[in-house]
Amino acid sequence: MACIAGNTTKITSTTHKRSLTMIKERRLPHALHMMFSGSVAIGMSLLAQPLQAQEDNQEEEAPQQMQRVEITGSSIKRLVAEGALPVTIIKADDFVKLGSTTAAEVLSNVSGNQTNYTTTANVGAGRTVGAAADLRGLGPDKTLVLLNGRRLANAAFDGSAVNLNVIPVAALDRVEILRDGASAIYGTDAIGGVINFITKRSYTGLNLSAEGIAPQQSGGAEKRFNLSGGFGDLDKDRYNFFGVIDYHSQNAVKASDRSFAAPGGQNPGLGLNAGSGNTYPANYYDINADQSGNPYSASGCRPPYAFAQDGVCRYNSQAVIGIVPKTEEIAVIGKGTFKLDADNTASVEYLHAQSKVKTYIAGDVFAGDGSGGSSDYVINPNSPYYPGNGITPGSVSGGPLSLNWRSVDAGQRVGESKNSSDRLLFSLDGTLAGWDYKTGLSYAMSKASEALVGGYLNSNMVREGFLNGILNPFGPQSAAGIDYLKQAQMSGVYLDAKTQVTSLDFTASRELFQLPAGPLGFALGGEFRKEQASFNVNHALSDLVESTGSQDSKSASGSRSVKALFTELNVPIVKSLEAQLALRYDGYSDVGSTVNPKVALRFQPAKEIMFRSSYSTGFRAPSLYELNNPNANTYTAAPYNDPMLCPGGNVAPGGIPARDCKQQFFKMQGGNKNLQPEKSNSFTLGMVIEPHPNITASVDYWNIKIKDQISVIPESEIFADPVKYADKFVRNPDGSLSHIIDTNVNLGNVHTSGFDLGFAWRLPKTAWGNFGVSLDGTYVSQYDYQTEAGGEYLNNLAAYSGGGVIFRWRHAATFNWSRGPWSVALQQVHTTGYRDQNGSQVAEGYRNHQVGSYTRYNASGSYSGFKNLTLTAGIKNLFNTDPPASNVTDNFQYGYDARYGDAIGRAFFVRANYQFF
Repeated sequence: MACIAGNTTKITSTTHKRSLTMIKERRLPHALHMMFSGSVAIGMSLLAQPLQAQEDNQEEEAPQQMQRVEITGSSIKRLVAEGALPVTIIKADDFVKLGSTTAAEVLSNVSGNQTNYTTTANVGAGRTVGAAADLRGLGPDKTLVLLNGRRLANAAFDGSAVNLNVIPVAALDRVEILRDGASAIYGTDAIGGVINFITKRSYTGLNLSAEGIAPQQSGGAEKRFNLSGGFGDLDKDRYNFFGVIDYHSQNAVKASDRSFAAPGGQNPGLGLNAGSGNTYPANYYDINADQSGNPYSASGCRPPYAFAQDGVCRYNSQAVIGIVPKTEEIAVIGKGTFKLDADNTASVEYLHAQSKVKTYIAGDVFAGDGSGGSSDYVINPNSPYYPGNGITPGSVSGGPLSLNWRSVDAGQRVGESKNSSDRLLFSLDGTLAGWDYKTGLSYAMSKASEALVGGYLNSNMVREGFLNGILNPFGPQSAAGIDYLKQAQMSGVYLDAKTQVTSLDFTASRELFQLPAGPLGFALGGEFRKEQASFNVNHALSDLVESTGSQDSKSASGSRSVKALFTELNVPIVKSLEAQLALRYDGYSDVGSTVNPKVALRFQPAKEIMFRSSYSTGFRAPSLYELNNPNANTYTAAPYNDPMLCPGGNVAPGGIPARDCKQQFFKMQGGNKNLQPEKSNSFTLGMVIEPHPNITASVDYWNIKIKDQISVIPESEIFADPVKYADKFVRNPDGSLSHIIDTNVNLGNVHTSGFDLGFAWRLPKTAWGNFGVSLDGTYVSQYDYQTEAGGEYLNNLAAYSGGGVIFRWRHAATFNWSRGPWSVALQQVHTTGYRDQNGSQVAEGYRNHQVGSYTRYNASGSYSGFKNLTLTAGIKNLFNTDPPASNVTDNFQYGYDARYGDAIGRAFFVRANYQFF
């Protein structure tokens, strides 16, 4: 990729074959005249630079040797040129100016990234990836994430995707995004595209930066510090060492801190009427009288979080959670590069990154089963808190009462997820006997754990506390009860996992010979990879805390070896037409082998216009996590009605309202050893035009079909069609619902298509400075999927379905101005609206709700007039736009969809960067 300013060309290489080189630019031949590699990069440095050299009134320099480089999407090094594949490049300087503090935030402004896998979405969810990329909305497992062109270990708790929280943002030079299937080049999981995070090649000096972000509303404050330094000149000293230490943290945000989240499940404006039957005060089931009730239902329960409904109380648990978790991240990366001779270098690189995510949800729950047995939560007539004994009002049969209780006096449940990633890489690259080569040996490891920090109680002690009369299920605890709850507090790690990848790779490329239209480029490579994964359950802890759902889980492990061989040709057919041909073989020790081809064409009939097209197949083997993850119970994200004992919200014979109606039930999640691989076909067709030297526009059509997609059936669909999914309901001996089965399955097919659009215009220089505008947009024309092989296709485009939504249109538009040491950037990020979930917890008259479009503006200004110091200040979400209202209940945050909306609101940031030498 080249960015030309004035009469110099800056050439960067994703393989880092040589240090960044500045060379004089000569008039390029027509075949090299187009300067972008697909969609226009959304970084502002792109706007501040011409799209091609300003050649008028320039004297042509003597020809100089131009360096061949490798761009993401091809293994063949060649002169910098417009490629046959759509590649977006984002410079690190640009996303730093706008206050982006995480890799996930950087990618959120990429129109083709339809992600809903963010750190915020971890609230109330365990064993997640943390944050992940999701090109085309196909899922994180079909977007390949690389660091410097090579793999990282996938997240240990979701072993099919890389956790973006471990990407060292402060060490990045740029991000290259290939919006095309690339299984033939990179391997089987590059179906939706490839995101290559590229760190600085080398560095000399010492640099310190500090940043603070202060939201206008309570909570969510951020801070970031990073120190980078290096010494040694590759050309003079023949070595360079550099390293980066980066620290970032963000405070939590409570639901009560934001007006759109504060109502929780009681939101009349959205018709949302949701609450948990595990409540404070406790609901009871009178075993002798066969009826449910609550001593305080007639008096309105205990507001503000408990409310009366149908003779029992329900708890508005979503009003007391943290809607944004507390996060802390640290990354350390070090690299040593040694120049062996003029053409060859060796390097060693080590990365360590770790993140901690602390989530806050409502107090622990204890759900009685109505049996009165040893597994039930029961209060007997001899308890001082039994209704009618003088403390708790009411009159019941005088027999044992089965309880559905939520602990309030013990405080919120606080959980902590820890993720870490390490990678050690030894590599060689250079030129040998006329071949450009690169080879590397790497070891990568990802570890994760889930821990109980506070608010989780020993379930057996709670049972005993009710039976012996110490605990009050209907009101505030006595001093003895408070002491008892303190003794019952449980903490520690109850789940942990680890994935390991050892890899040896080799690629060599060269021009074989000259054809009439140009040189024939050839590449050949191979890879051997050993993958291992283990998942461990600490039963000494999890068995005592039923709300972890891990009592029946079993530790598991798996391993596989992968062998790959690939080749690529770049064939100039005529001067204006060339083809890229690639073929890759992957052999998996556990699921078989596959061969995937790719064909791409590039046609440039004139220097102002270029056409490109590609076709490829893909194959994704189920990850070790998807195969071996221990099955465990967790609560459904939303409350539902038992379709047998409470159909349509009406209690049936044998039903108990507090147990069977509007309740969060258990669902069993985990791996499935019978999963089949996914297969795909991808097609792209696009064009790039440059009607004026300062204007570039592009449009690319893409069409992707996936067979046998691996995922889980959305819980809402299981409850919505109990006949179709009858085998997913597991019942207790008394007929009550034990749990639903929602483990990984092959759902069926996916078919999606759409258009990527890019535009950039750099205005001519003026006395008032330099101006530029750009647009990066994606229009999705189709997204259909099946929930079972051969089933009907369901629409997910602009309509909430299957646990998420695919937006019809997303774009990021940027305006940039600079003059001398001053620069200003203004960014607009826009997403169109969609039809809401409109689920069973929404009143009938509100089930046609449309979620509105969402537009945010970010602005910043920088000044670099001080010696060695650059100052930046800005505002994120300039107009303090709330996320659009949504009645979604599939995630823990209610009133808006936390996977797509920004709960922080307007935030002010300042950043200082000082270079010591």
